Amino acid sequence: MSPMSSAAEKAVEALELLPEEMREPAAAYLLSQAKKFRALKDAGRVVPWDLEDFLKRAREQAQR
Repeated sequence: MSPMSSAAEKAVEALELLPEEMREPAAAYLLSQAKKFRALKDAGRVVPWDLEDFLKRAREQAQR
């Protein structure tokens, strides 16, 4: 199974767990965020980041 199909399956599962009236707005929100991400990525405004490094830095700043 490819990572995309796994992610798509998780997204579908999450939407199915929501009440019917929340599914369309949730899907629309996810789509809008994906479009914004794509636009930022195409403009060179997205950089990779490491979650563990981010959390480490956040903890260090919180201790100051």
